[in-house]
Amino acid sequence: MQKSKRVMDFRRTRTKSLEIALAALLLSCPVAARDDWPEWRGPGRSGWVSPAAPASWPDALKQVWKVDVGEGYASPLVSGERVFIFSRQGEDEVVSALAVSTGRSLWSHSYPAPYAMNPAAASHGKGPKSTPVLAAGKLYTLGISGIFSCWDASTGRRFWQKEFGSEFKATTPLYGVAMSPIVERSVVIAHVGGHGQGALVALDGTTGAVKWKWTGDGPGYASPIVAELGGVRQLVTESQDQLVGVDVSDGTLLWSVPFSTSYTQNSVTPVLYKDTLIFSGLDKGVLALRPVRRASGFTVEKVWEAPSVSLYMSSPVLAGDLLFGFSHRNKGQVSCLDARTGSVLWTSEGRQGDNAALLTDGSVVFVLTNDASLLIARAIGRGFEVVKKYTVAQSQTWAHPAVIQDRILIKDHAALTLWALR
Repeated sequence: MQKSKRVMDFRRTRTKSLEIALAALLLSCPVAARDDWPEWRGPGRSGWVSPAAPASWPDALKQVWKVDVGEGYASPLVSGERVFIFSRQGEDEVVSALAVSTGRSLWSHSYPAPYAMNPAAASHGKGPKSTPVLAAGKLYTLGISGIFSCWDASTGRRFWQKEFGSEFKATTPLYGVAMSPIVERSVVIAHVGGHGQGALVALDGTTGAVKWKWTGDGPGYASPIVAELGGVRQLVTESQDQLVGVDVSDGTLLWSVPFSTSYTQNSVTPVLYKDTLIFSGLDKGVLALRPVRRASGFTVEKVWEAPSVSLYMSSPVLAGDLLFGFSHRNKGQVSCLDARTGSVLWTSEGRQGDNAALLTDGSVVFVLTNDASLLIARAIGRGFEVVKKYTVAQSQTWAHPAVIQDRILIKDHAALTLWALR
C-alpha cells in the first residue's frame, strides 16, 4: 500500500512538472493561433507543425487553388484567413495578401527594387529570398537589396521603410539578402549591411526607430532564433564569419565562435535542443555547442560533432531526440542524428536534390526538394522510410512550405498553390 502511494505521488509530481514545463515553453514563444504561420519555419522558427498527418495519406493531393504571385524564395505566411506573400514582379518587390480559402487578392503593394545578381548566383533570380515576419498586426519585409519595411497586415498601408546605403558600403551580402527578420517583444531585428561590414539592428516595431546595434560582423544568409541560455534571453545566428549570441535587450555581444564556410555561405538556422545549439555549414559537419554562463561571462563548450554529415542551405528539424537534416553530400541526402550524442543513425540514398526544406509534426517529416517533390517520411531513427511522394509544382521549389492543419502552401518559381493533405 505504501509503495502504491509512492508511485501515485511520483506520477502526480511528474505530471505537475510536465505541466509547468509546458506552460514555461508556451510563455517563452510568441502567441500564435493554431492555424497561423507567422514567420520563417513557422511558430517559434523550429520547423514544427501542428499534427498534420492523416490516418492514411492519399495517393494524390487535392489542389485547392493556384495563383501567380511573382518570383522569389520567400515563404508564405498565414494569419487567420489571410495568406501573405513577398515576391518580385519585374523590377518591383511586391507585398500581397490573399484569402486562405480561395486565393483571392485582398491587397497588394509594391515599390521599386532593381537589383543586379552576383553572376555566381544568377540562376537563383533576383529574389526576394528573405521570409517576412508577422506580429501585432504588422508585416515586416526585408528585400534582396536590403530595403526594410513595415506594413499594416489588414490594409497593406506602409508604416515605415528603411534603406542603409548611407551607413554601409554595401547593403547586401555577396549573393543578396536572405536572412529573415525576427520580432522580439516590441522590436524587429534584422542583420543589415553587406560583405565585411554590417549590423544586427533592432528597430522599434511601430516607428522604425533604432533601439540598438551590434556591428561586429557582416550578415550571413542564416535566420536568427531567440533563446534563453544561461538565464539570458539572446538572439543566436550565423553571421558572415561567426556564430554569435547577442543580448536581445541591448545588443551586447555575449559570446561568439569563429565559423565560416567556403565561398562565404553561412546559411543554416541554428536549432535549440535543451541547452544546446545545433548548427552546420558547407563541408563543416554538424556541431552542437553549449553556451555556459560563468562569473566572468559566457564560455562555449563543444558537446559533439558529426563530421560525416554537413548541411548547406537547409536547416534541420527536431522530433524528440532525433535531428533530421538534408545534406548536400552525395548530391543530396536526408540524414538522422541522435541529438544527444551526434551519432549518425542513418542517411538516405543520394541524389535526392540540390536542396530541401524540412518540417515535422513529430510523426512524419515533410521533405520538399527543390525539384517540387514532397516526400512524406516517417520520423524514426531506424531508416529513411518514405510513406508517400507527391509532385506539388511544375517549377523549382526553393521556398519553405507552410503547413496549416491539413493543408500545405507551396511557393514555386512564380506561383503559390494551396494543397489539401487529406
